[in-house]
Amino acid sequence: MSDLTKLKIAEARDLLAKGELTARELTEAHIAAVEAADTLNAYIEKTPEIALKQADAADARIKAGDAASMTGIPVGIKDLFATKGVHTQACSHILDGFKPEYESTVTQNLWDDGAVMLGKLNMDEFAMGSSNETSYYGPVKNPWRAEGSNADFVPGGSSGGSVASVAGYAAMGATASDTGGSIRQPAAFTGTFGIKPTYGRCSRYGMVAFASSLDQAGTITRDVRDGAIMLESIAGFDPKDSTSVDIPVPNFEAALTGDIRGMKIGIPQEYHLAGMPGEIEALWHQGIEWVKAAGAEVVDINLPHTKYALPTYYIVAPAEASSNLARYDGVRYGLREAPENGALDEMYETTRAEGFGDEVKRRIMIGTYVLSAGYYDAYYLKAQKVRQLIADDFKRAFEKVDAILTPTAPSAAFAFGEKSDDPLAMYLNDVFTVPASLAGLPGSSIPAGLSANGLPLGLQVLGKAWDEETVLRVSGVIEEAAVFTSQPELWWR
Repeated sequence: MSDLTKLKIAEARDLLAKGELTARELTEAHIAAVEAADTLNAYIEKTPEIALKQADAADARIKAGDAASMTGIPVGIKDLFATKGVHTQACSHILDGFKPEYESTVTQNLWDDGAVMLGKLNMDEFAMGSSNETSYYGPVKNPWRAEGSNADFVPGGSSGGSVASVAGYAAMGATASDTGGSIRQPAAFTGTFGIKPTYGRCSRYGMVAFASSLDQAGTITRDVRDGAIMLESIAGFDPKDSTSVDIPVPNFEAALTGDIRGMKIGIPQEYHLAGMPGEIEALWHQGIEWVKAAGAEVVDINLPHTKYALPTYYIVAPAEASSNLARYDGVRYGLREAPENGALDEMYETTRAEGFGDEVKRRIMIGTYVLSAGYYDAYYLKAQKVRQLIADDFKRAFEKVDAILTPTAPSAAFAFGEKSDDPLAMYLNDVFTVPASLAGLPGSSIPAGLSANGLPLGLQVLGKAWDEETVLRVSGVIEEAAVFTSQPELWWR
């Protein structure tokens, strides 16, 4: 076999089951790929010793006939998920040296299924960002480059390390998290498949919190089938998480029937934005034609409060971030910057000033402002009411349709520095993903085409709460129609 890192999860699973491949062989190939991909800066902590130990355990499990779908599959773990005894800092200076004595439920589920950990993946600091430029460990490079150019592009964020590792053949799959689009937008930027499940489908226990009512774990893989396999592994009820919902986890892979005949697919008119690039609009129309050709009925729908989604999100999320990040004070763990002969409050101030990056500070200040006396009712309380209106829009729409099809992002990947000095321009990257996050709905991004300069573009499928099966089924049909076989040139190896 020429390159084991080019295998997809389903392909590797079948070869492992037949005994034509060992987990150790697969893991060794990926450990070498991780080293070769250093230029991408996707990994901030490599764990080859742990990986090989897990691989040997996986081989023994396969030999004993006790393998699960993820047994022996090498994956990367976003630095947001606690991994016992292994670097977990949400890519922030303020958590310097933190190695938890506990495991997140999402990663524990993977290890229980026999998956192999290659290391911890880079991300925007505390998951705050749309380009992976806010990480304390530096930006992640997108494996894709524009045609005829050697310029580096952002991979999207906050799950930039997750998508770069998968698109760059340095992991077969990766955990990711989505607060306002941090799985779907970077997936669109890198030609990978990302799925954010319904809020409450995956446990948040052991995830470093950004905005607790929005954060949800999900996966990045190279195709829809792999996404279904990995999502089933990480999902499930967890009594340690009060927002985890006790409902059965379906066989997501079985949902990929390829049959959407008779389904109604909603096209929200509010997503036709003024000034949206023609190639994004054209891809959306192509997606509509694909689902029509597959036998689905296309229905125009209205989501009238969509225009308020971004301002609502950028009140609710910073408010929750301000509250969640108050715990980082230099007292119990992580960074401590104590001025000589300084008072306790000076230690707090210095530690937080040195430990947090600019984007995190910006969101803390916004959140503290909207929660302050005299502004709570005017901003935060009103935003929560609008959030409910947005959720109601989706509820009414799903009385008429089975799924919703939109673009994932308003553009292809952009160059480093292009939007980092303009927070509003950066926040607009999430214009198509934020509404579903506010409503807690499942959504995916499927690679569906290339921009004029050869960079990936994605289509987004949204579904009803707890109906990831339909999201995956529709995604699979679009994937089959798109025949997205383009790959980045291996310039980093």
